Amino acid sequence: MTRILLVAACALVDPDGRVLISQRPEGKQLAGLWEFPGGKVEPGERPEISLIRELDEELGITVKEPCLAPLTFASHAYEDFQLLMPLWICRRWEGTVVGREGQAIKWVKANRLRDYPMPPADEPLIPHLVDLLLTGS
Repeated sequence: MTRILLVAACALVDPDGRVLISQRPEGKQLAGLWEFPGGKVEPGERPEISLIRELDEELGITVKEPCLAPLTFASHAYEDFQLLMPLWICRRWEGTVVGREGQAIKWVKANRLRDYPMPPADEPLIPHLVDLLLTGS
């Protein structure tokens, strides 16, 4: 039986239409790859609440639940588990984004996201962000 891992992710979008990505630090699985911020949903935790917690822990920002808009999801089979990753868009938060866990962060235009190597689960999310941010649909 395949274990399903639920991970909530967020595309933070700044006023210039750029998306925040962060680099997985050394010592973590898939170190060096760029990803959308977020993290594992804890047992009994709603994904939105998990995302709000992770954004505070990782980036030092406060996000309110009504500011999270669901966009799409990715499903990817890794060797020993299936990753299910819903992606939310957020354009409003309080505080200044900083890499609180020592990770590098970058603000990137949607059409440049493919310039950064990402985990296989993150890659299918890019076309949805390009459609949203570059065509306005």
